[in-house]
Amino acid sequence: MAAEDHKQTKPPLGIYETPGMGGMSAIEIIAIGLSAIWLLGSAIFFLGMGGTAIFAPENVDRLSFVMTLLAVFVPVAVIWVAASAARSARIVREESQRLQSAIDAMRQTYVADRQSGGLVPNQSVEKKIDEIVQVAKQTETAVATFTSTRKPEAPPKPVEQPSDQAALELGTPAEALSPPLETGDLIRALNFPETAEDQEGFSALRKALKERNAAGLVQASQDVLTLLSQDGIYMDDLRPDRAKPEIWRRFAAGERGRVIAVLGGIRDRSALALAAGRMRSDTIFRDSAHHFLRRFDQRLTEFCETASDEEIAALADTRTARAFMLLGRVTGIFS
Repeated sequence: MAAEDHKQTKPPLGIYETPGMGGMSAIEIIAIGLSAIWLLGSAIFFLGMGGTAIFAPENVDRLSFVMTLLAVFVPVAVIWVAASAARSARIVREESQRLQSAIDAMRQTYVADRQSGGLVPNQSVEKKIDEIVQVAKQTETAVATFTSTRKPEAPPKPVEQPSDQAALELGTPAEALSPPLETGDLIRALNFPETAEDQEGFSALRKALKERNAAGLVQASQDVLTLLSQDGIYMDDLRPDRAKPEIWRRFAAGERGRVIAVLGGIRDRSALALAAGRMRSDTIFRDSAHHFLRRFDQRLTEFCETASDEEIAALADTRTARAFMLLGRVTGIFS
């Protein structure tokens, strides 16, 4: 019974076996038979014309002798060429059957493993899942911080001011009451906190979210970074070519062209291809990307008016700036 089961489970041809190489096939037998018949017929023909006298030295003409040999052996060669072609065709046919059998066996094994839950996951897939989980935890922490800073606070009780204190004019925006956002805090906020323990990063992020323009850019950056991470594109993995602060200033001033194109210093082909494909196929991603590019461009114009070269270089090294370089190159805004 065991021998019968082993016979049933054995594939028709092994994966590493070469078909059609054992023994003599019918093609060779037919070729041998045809060759023997032809040689026998040729011998009878020439012997009937005069026997061995034809090949006597005094009767042999060299040209006639060569033509006679060709007439005898060329058909034999043709027979074996045809036999070789037929044998090759048979080997190719059997090879195709062998590969098809191997593919069917692999497919059945894969389906069986999936049904039994025994499929071993790919290590690269596991690594990518771990990276996604890690980024998701960081994003969750950041989102929680954003939510906490955006919760409407209960309006404070009005405090009676002394009569000699000058009252604010009606219509004064709340932003006017807040201290201006420092350049260092803006740069740190646009890079987002490194870890959940990055207290300085979260402090800068809270300050940026209190300013209306900075909050809009931070939110737009967070949206595109989250969408890019869905395709496995992380800003920490990108190593863009650094552009001089002067190039950033010229771009902020409205200049475009070959010189400004150096700002699109992202060379990662995979990230560029994935982002370009997402821009074409995903409307939400495309709208978010264009909104982010507009926000960053507007803030960069204001930033370059007062920032030093060191501060511009620090801004260009943030995660937000790398996303701007990537999406800017994909959309062609630098040219």
